[in-house]
Amino acid sequence: MQITNTILMIRPVAFRMNEQTAVNNYFQEEIKVENSIINKKAQKEFDGFVKVLREHGVNIIVVDDRLETDTPDSIFPNNWVSFHESGTVVVYPMFAENRRRERREDIFDILEKEGFKIDNIVDYTAAEEDGIFLEGTGSILKDRVQQKAYCALSERANEELFIEFCEDFDCFPVIFTANQTVDGKRLPIYHTNVMMAMAETFAVICLDTIDDKKERKSVTIHLKMADKEIIPITEEQMHHFAGNMLQVIGADNRRYMVMSSAAYHSLRKDQIEAIEKHCAIIHSSLETIETCGGGSARCMMAEVFLPRA
Repeated sequence: MQITNTILMIRPVAFRMNEQTAVNNYFQEEIKVENSIINKKAQKEFDGFVKVLREHGVNIIVVDDRLETDTPDSIFPNNWVSFHESGTVVVYPMFAENRRRERREDIFDILEKEGFKIDNIVDYTAAEEDGIFLEGTGSILKDRVQQKAYCALSERANEELFIEFCEDFDCFPVIFTANQTVDGKRLPIYHTNVMMAMAETFAVICLDTIDDKKERKSVTIHLKMADKEIIPITEEQMHHFAGNMLQVIGADNRRYMVMSSAAYHSLRKDQIEAIEKHCAIIHSSLETIETCGGGSARCMMAEVFLPRA
């Protein structure tokens, strides 16, 4: 299946702007208030988001972060781990050293207590020793039905390791570079999932970020081959996190496209209608998390595809 009903989320205890990720995450902005206040605001946004998802029947497994690890970005677990239908868990190499402390084996125990089966762990973290990174479903967008994986290369998404992942999981790699304008320069976007979202029957994507015409055409062709309706967004909308969406399954097997309120309000009426032809929309305010963390709704949700024990 392309989408799931079960989502793992990590409730923050030390959320703030992470100086180690800000060097190449150009979505982050500093807020001139105390970190304790920032964390309280993030917790309020997190709790409101979880409440909205649960009200729509999405199965949310919430795990509290640990204060002693001092992990400001723990709210974005999809970067260090992914959970697959085969019963395999994948653990990924992270660019920022303080993000590597987010990796927690006890979370696997929690999922097993929730009734999920883990048969195998694939660990790519040794690549960190060589300065090679691939940050989970932030870097990799899988078309699970077509067995294709899309990746925008950056400091956090190494081409050779991505190809190794595709070989390990029998996926066809679709590789490209996506750029954004920063101080008049075109620089790589840190994660694929801020410029592109993959749903069952459609894809939301900022094609304007793919400067190379051949690469842009290749991505478009692969999406059309998969019978995905392409819903384009602008670079300005992407900066409101309109590319950072995730489709989930709610109550009565209903499909929902989940996004932040900032993303939703950045969309034009015709774009909203295009999405709503396929599924309903859920949105929630994540202003503090987006501003300080440089990530949004999709980044906060680690999909659980593991089989039931």
